[in-house]
Amino acid sequence: MAKQNEIVDLSFCFAVRIVKLANYLKKEKREFTLSDQLLRAGTSIGANVTEAQDAQSRKDFISKLSISLKEAKETRYWLRLLIETQYLSADTVNMKMKTLQNELDSIIRLLTVIIKSAKSKPA
Repeated sequence: MAKQNEIVDLSFCFAVRIVKLANYLKKEKREFTLSDQLLRAGTSIGANVTEAQDAQSRKDFISKLSISLKEAKETRYWLRLLIETQYLSADTVNMKMKTLQNELDSIIRLLTVIIKSAKSKPA
């Protein structure tokens, strides 16, 4: 049985939700610019995490995960902007948005721990 990788699984599931949210924003809200930014950043997290799994070195691994962390923080920015500009109403989609934000916070925390751990290991 294949060993599960929490950050790979979390970032992939998060990307699926981001794709669905971006589609909602485009179809229902007719918002294209911010939703494209959200889509790029939100799906890039998992893409870089996946790339890190086959890193050529620890430095490459840390670099890929650091990019994932930056993309996660950018995604948090776009979500916040969409809420503040009322494309996403905190009242209307409160539970779904809270869950999405909690997932993103978990991804950020986990990436931070993995990166710190990888940096602290002796060469």
